[in-house]
Amino acid sequence: MTAETDTQTTTVYRVNGMTCGHCEGAVTSEIAALPGVTSVKAVAASGEVTVVSAAPLADEDVRAAVDEAGYELAGRV
Repeated sequence: MTAETDTQTTTVYRVNGMTCGHCEGAVTSEIAALPGVTSVKAVAASGEVTVVSAAPLADEDVRAAVDEAGYELAGRV
């Protein structure tokens, strides 16, 4: 899912393997480091990560960040 406003884009991704708060923190930290990202909310219980950015992000950049955190990007919700 992607929603665009005049200044920001919100995208929800599904990430496999998150089971706890530490997992959420690791994924949040890696995605937050991407250029243009203004907000990240990872929820282990649902496996969903909501990302707010200045412009749409390239899926391969998000995938690389999630991989770096040690998890698997399943795709957009």
